[in-house]
Amino acid sequence: MPAKNSGKEWTTLSALAEPNRMAIVELLRDGPLTVGEIADRLGLRQPQASKHLKVLSDNGILEMTAEANRRIYKLRAEPFQALDSWLNSFRRLMEERFDQLDDYLKELQNKQK
Repeated sequence: MPAKNSGKEWTTLSALAEPNRMAIVELLRDGPLTVGEIADRLGLRQPQASKHLKVLSDNGILEMTAEANRRIYKLRAEPFQALDSWLNSFRRLMEERFDQLDDYLKELQNKQK
């Protein structure tokens, strides 16, 4: 039986659907970065980067810590764990279907003998 959808997966996927936000997540996979570092690496202006960081933070994908006048962003594990769990329900379903297909193909081969 598929895992019950809590809705969090949809908000995470929706937030990641925008290419700049996905690029930010890809950057942060290697470790925390400041807004300025993110903007520089992606060729964005700082206000653009901040807008995307706010969406990602508001959706629980990032957490921010303040050090003096710098804002440092890092990924939160929980949204990705929820996505992984949700995707696993599809993996199980596909494996079951492949097993059924394999059984059916074996049955067909036996009938041809």
